[in-house]
Amino acid sequence: MDYEQKLQQLVDGFGDWWKKGFSAPQMTKNLYPYKQMFSPIRINKLTIKNRLVMAPMGNISMCEETGRPNEKMLSYFEERAKGGVGLITTGLIPVSFGIDKSLIELGDLTYFPRIDRSRTVFVGWRNLAAKCHAHGAHLFIQLTPGLGRVGNPQCLINQFSFPRSASFNPNWYMKDVPCLRLSDKSCKKIIKRIGQGSADAKASNIDGVYLHGHEGYLLEQMTNTAFNHRKMGRYANWMNFGLDMIKEIRRRVGDSFPIMYRIDLSLALNATYGEKMDKVSPLKKFKNERKIAETLEYMKQLVAAGVDMFDVDLGCYDNWWLPHPPASMPAGCYIDIADIAKSYFRENGVKSNKGLEVPIVAVGKLGYPDLAEQALRENKCDMVMLGRPLLADPYWCEKAYKGEVEKIIPCIGCQEACINEFVEGGHPQCAVNPRTAFENEFSKEMPKAKIPKKVAVIGAGPAGIIAANTLVARGHKVDLYEKSDKLGGNIVPGCQPVIKFDIKNYLSFLNRTIEGLKKKENFALYLNTEADSKTLKEKQYDTILVATGSTPCMPPVKGIENKNVLQALQVLNNKDLVKDAQDIVVVGGGFVGTELAYMLKYELDKNVKVVEMMKYFMNGVCTANRGHIIHYLDRAGVELLNCTTVKSIEEDKVVVSQNKHKHVPNPYNCWAPILPENVENPMDAFTKIKDECIERELKADKVIIATGSLANNSLYYELVKENAAGEIYNVGDSFKVGLVFDAVRSAYRKAISI
Repeated sequence: MDYEQKLQQLVDGFGDWWKKGFSAPQMTKNLYPYKQMFSPIRINKLTIKNRLVMAPMGNISMCEETGRPNEKMLSYFEERAKGGVGLITTGLIPVSFGIDKSLIELGDLTYFPRIDRSRTVFVGWRNLAAKCHAHGAHLFIQLTPGLGRVGNPQCLINQFSFPRSASFNPNWYMKDVPCLRLSDKSCKKIIKRIGQGSADAKASNIDGVYLHGHEGYLLEQMTNTAFNHRKMGRYANWMNFGLDMIKEIRRRVGDSFPIMYRIDLSLALNATYGEKMDKVSPLKKFKNERKIAETLEYMKQLVAAGVDMFDVDLGCYDNWWLPHPPASMPAGCYIDIADIAKSYFRENGVKSNKGLEVPIVAVGKLGYPDLAEQALRENKCDMVMLGRPLLADPYWCEKAYKGEVEKIIPCIGCQEACINEFVEGGHPQCAVNPRTAFENEFSKEMPKAKIPKKVAVIGAGPAGIIAANTLVARGHKVDLYEKSDKLGGNIVPGCQPVIKFDIKNYLSFLNRTIEGLKKKENFALYLNTEADSKTLKEKQYDTILVATGSTPCMPPVKGIENKNVLQALQVLNNKDLVKDAQDIVVVGGGFVGTELAYMLKYELDKNVKVVEMMKYFMNGVCTANRGHIIHYLDRAGVELLNCTTVKSIEEDKVVVSQNKHKHVPNPYNCWAPILPENVENPMDAFTKIKDECIERELKADKVIIATGSLANNSLYYELVKENAAGEIYNVGDSFKVGLVFDAVRSAYRKAISI
């Protein structure tokens, strides 16, 4: 097999994947009962009860500042164990404090859980293992040698220390900050600490160790020629660091303690960026990446050294949508990658030290039971890894086993709560499950209201539906009002593009939720009914909860009232509105505008330009989601104009003022992140943007406005003014325009307190 050709075909197909053999699955149960998923598997001397693995969804900031797992973290993992998953893996646990300078914050504190600090942390790990075991789940701890070039570069300011890497590599967050080369002595210290961490894990009754060797973290940096440019010493041989680590673990824990290794078959940088690898800094520094054939040989040697199983994917931080496939990526995107590794082991007779076949765990949007079962039945993998699906619904496994697939809360792939939240300074949560990471605060059993109330919920978007469902479950009598004939609010138009199939499944789930509520005596639904303050007051509700969403805002631009001007939601609701247009200008480069442009180009084959007045497109959106959209807009020839303002809209064109100063950021840069607003880049002082604007005319049959929304809060303030009820609350977009995450979280918290 020509592995690199296969890789290129796969990466090329991730733009219009629905035309390249991938489908947009639904929550069906055509393959029920799931005999393969729920069959046991042996790993070393350990037998796992089923083929389902909880992925290492980062447990950042879910521990005490000493690094000891606390009640929040224990409850979070125990809930997934209760839900029936066979194997739980923790988020990454570093062991290189003091060596990798990016791990420690001011005050010698950390947001990472630790097992290397002292005996004071062991009790947390022993308690975690006991909780998982009580529910029949096994637990592996994911140890990492460190972050290296993908660590926080603020250590340079806070500690006056440079971050470290395998070689003299640029930091990912700030490419102008260099990472110093780790000495061989430091590498050997890290290896010793991995061995000690593994021994401590075994002593804490944890069932196995899981090495974090993918995505461009320090272990990847040492074992991939893209990052390891060493010319001298033991670790100039890029395999030795990983092999020495496995041998040290085996020395400390013996032959019967399972070792799992997370690896990407390829960084896929060359396949992703092509000619840019010769032109763009810092990409050109990483061109000599490890080939798939080399990775497979390395995996073979790792098995000989003592590894028992692998999970495999693609990519690194510099193409972050690959190791973190967002909503716009296809489901089951890496089944073929797992199959390559499994076939190689089978054809080459690779067996573990116990004489067993080496299990390959498939990853990549496998939260659809039929899809996961099919991959196992076709022998393309041995186990299936579920990350975000188990955040969305910790009882995914139990529901799939019972055949209650329609009850599974589907992940929407937004990555705003599970990833972006901790990037911004929070901890992992879930957009569609407000209990995730709050299991210690919110019980699965809904607390009954001490005094049942008569409640009106206004608006049947995500916030309104979640609030109504919670209130009904607590025993309140609920009337839900919706002015349109559809449930779901803005996610109805939002799920129309093919790439939004995840959220379309969530819309179906919300509709099923309402169908269930309609069977309850204490619930009534009023569609096509616009509630007003007079009527609501006359009905004498105890509580009114307003969830009226948001209204698109139109910028004050000359020509905005022209017939060729449309709102984004109009087009999403009715693609025929642009059927006869060929040249389209989208005004607004947030997630709505860019995803709309994606649909216009890839589904409708339109010539598209997107105008954004700010420096960055999709600012504030998770880096993985942002990167995938922008990269494939670039490949499709969609022109993105940042630092550009609309001057006027005419019948066949849009007149804009575009800043062409040399420091205007490259709008197609998806190999580096947008820093959070509270993080100052010292280099910004040297890259100030000056006013060098030129006027341009953009040909346009249609102009689509996607410049954001305003909170639709007028009803709330009118209700308060009229004293329409004793309790009046405002949640979701009508309080503050945000994401599904914000709407669901606020609605649940309010409803649970009424």
